[in-house]
Amino acid sequence: MGRITREIQNAPLPEMIQSLGVGIAKAQQALDRVSMDLAKELVNTKVEMGGEEYSLLSLGFTPTFYQFVDTFFECKMSVSMMESKEFGASVSVSAGFNVGFAAVSASVSASYSQKYQYSAEASSLVRTKLVTVPNPPVFEQRLQAMIQNELESKRQATTSNQ
Repeated sequence: MGRITREIQNAPLPEMIQSLGVGIAKAQQALDRVSMDLAKELVNTKVEMGGEEYSLLSLGFTPTFYQFVDTFFECKMSVSMMESKEFGASVSVSAGFNVGFAAVSASVSASYSQKYQYSAEASSLVRTKLVTVPNPPVFEQRLQAMIQNELESKRQATTSNQ
């Protein structure tokens, strides 16, 4: 039983959990970066409407932000160990008698075997849930300010052209 306990203790569970956490953090960072890049692309993509040019962001298109909300890690391990010992012995004696003579023979047979059997199995499951989240409040505030500034600039340009 001591060997089985050592095997379970040797499982790299802390490293697996650490790798999972770091992996999620890096994935979240990558998702945030994609959303920020998309915001820049929406600013740089212009659409002409009514003789005026507007960025997609100023028209209200926004990037989608995602967040990991639930992550489950399940690890199953099965370790079995078996040891068996077998010992066998057999003795046979035979005797023969003849006038004045006796012959006796004996044979001894012994066997010994020791068997060890060990098996270990492990499986793991990682399940995570990714959901959309509202745009960051500061982003929304800046977006509204940018839209107002752009619209104000358009109004002033239209007014000065008349």
